[in-house]
Amino acid sequence: MPVEKIDLTGRASDYPEALSTYSDTAPLWRVLLYPHRSLPATGFVWTIGLLSAGLAFPLIGVFGTNVLWGVLPFLILTVAGTWYFIMRSYRDGQIVEELSLWGDQLTLVRVDPKGTRKDWQANPYWVKINERDTPVKHYLTLQGGPREVELGAFLSADERLTLKAELEDEIRRIR
Repeated sequence: MPVEKIDLTGRASDYPEALSTYSDTAPLWRVLLYPHRSLPATGFVWTIGLLSAGLAFPLIGVFGTNVLWGVLPFLILTVAGTWYFIMRSYRDGQIVEELSLWGDQLTLVRVDPKGTRKDWQANPYWVKINERDTPVKHYLTLQGGPREVELGAFLSADERLTLKAELEDEIRRIR
C-alpha cells in the first residue's frame, strides 16, 4: 500500500526514507505517501523480453529477404517506445510526500520526480482538510493560512478517504 505509517520514538534520521529532520520532540503522527508500483523491475524485464521475442518470432519467415529490412525498423521502434514509456512512468512515480503532525505544527514535505522539494507547514488548530471531486474523485487539499496544498493526488480514491479520516482523527485528538 502506498501509505506507510511511521512510528518513531527517536529522530527522523532513524529511517532511510526521511524527508525531514527535527531536533526537538518526535512527531506524534507521521505518514509517508508514494504512488503504487504495478510493474516491479522483474516484470519490466519480462515485459520487454516477451515483447521482443513475440515481435521477433514472425521475422523468422522473412529472414534473409528485403521484407525484413522494411519491417525491422518498426519492430525496433515498438520495443524502444515501450521501454521509453515504461521508464518515464517509473520516473513520474518517484513522488514522495511526508506528512508529520506535532501538537503545534503540521508539516507536509513533497519531493517531485525532478528532486524539487516543497515544504508546507501550519498550525493544526487552523488547518482545514478540503475534499472535492475535481480534478479527481475525493481530491484532498490542506488549507492553513493563505496557502492551500494538495495531498496525495497520486493515491486512489479509497486511499485518500482513509488518509483523510486518519488525519482528521489525529488532528481532533491533538485539539
